[in-house]
Amino acid sequence: MADDLHARYMQASNTWRTHLNRCRPCQTGQHCTAGAPLYEQFCRLQDAYNQRLRRRWPRPPTL
Repeated sequence: MADDLHARYMQASNTWRTHLNRCRPCQTGQHCTAGAPLYEQFCRLQDAYNQRLRRRWPRPPTL
């Protein structure tokens, strides 16, 4: 079974990148009204996915 969080994260990434490639304001960091929520959703899902990975595979202690 596919990982739902990963699937949502990848979909948000694809949606954001597609928008970014076509939107000049978003390309310059001045998110448009359509791009801002896409970017925020992508960031939230990326953070959630990365946090879950860190919980599953914690870093080994440094020497």
